[in-house]
Amino acid sequence: MSAYLDTARRVIRTEAEGLALLADGLGDSFDRAVETILAARGRVVVSGMGKSGHVGRKIAATLASTGTPAQFVHPAEASHGDLGMVTQGDVALVLSNSGETPELADLIAHTRRFQIPLIGVAGRAQSTLLRQADVALILPQAPEACGTGIVPTTSTTMTIALGDALAVALMEHRQFTPEHFRTFHPGGKLGAKLSKVADLMHRDMPLVAETAPMAEALLTISQKSFGVTGVTDAAGRLTGIITDGDLRRHMQGLLDHSAAEVMTRNPRTIGPDQLAEAALAEMQARRITCLFVVTPEGMPAGLIHIHDFLRTGLV
Repeated sequence: MSAYLDTARRVIRTEAEGLALLADGLGDSFDRAVETILAARGRVVVSGMGKSGHVGRKIAATLASTGTPAQFVHPAEASHGDLGMVTQGDVALVLSNSGETPELADLIAHTRRFQIPLIGVAGRAQSTLLRQADVALILPQAPEACGTGIVPTTSTTMTIALGDALAVALMEHRQFTPEHFRTFHPGGKLGAKLSKVADLMHRDMPLVAETAPMAEALLTISQKSFGVTGVTDAAGRLTGIITDGDLRRHMQGLLDHSAAEVMTRNPRTIGPDQLAEAALAEMQARRITCLFVVTPEGMPAGLIHIHDFLRTGLV
């Protein structure tokens, strides 16, 4: 084993031990922190200096993306006007490993002056921050992974984990669903994964009646450029699909047939409310390039093509 690998494993194990201590040490104050945030009419204002500030930005972002309105306020900027961002109805979540960070003084005083609930996170129970806080969340006395005790490592990992625990507890209480999550993550691959079939499908789809001659079916396939056409019965329900494979199988005398005679009956379909990822999985499993989207009554609502997933970045 190399010295580098030995160091890496020691660091990770040290931080893991700190997380175990944090989990075991949580108590009523965590419940009160969650309830304080739930009772707030405004936002969770997260603040911290230095490494705690970087962690605070991540916690604020996680809260905001999971249904708890939140923003980060830099404590130094707060002393020069940004205290106006912290108003009655908000909750302040202030991070400091020592609990004595001088730049936090004005922010702490502001919360006390205007009766803004203050949740403090620090490693010393008797620190200024935790003595002033309405809810004190104490980080356990776990050694930093650097070995010297001077580089924030275990302490910042524990703080991030504590922020995640708050966010998930709030999320579960609010019954935050993937649909809610998608509202805050519309872009990129994650947004595509959480999209519904109805969000991606084409509503101008190729369709012919069962009684249509194959000349009409071929024209429809050519005009719509999906390489297929759906076939509907007299009531408008999707009963079949004509693909290039169907055309090859009926090449002899093709134009003498009707759409019903050539089509593949009971084709694979999907509902408009299903996740787009389910449609992609079905296409990949069946090695097909498109699916018709139908209502519970069997009426065609749209068509989704493999190119739609390429366009959105899902594949």
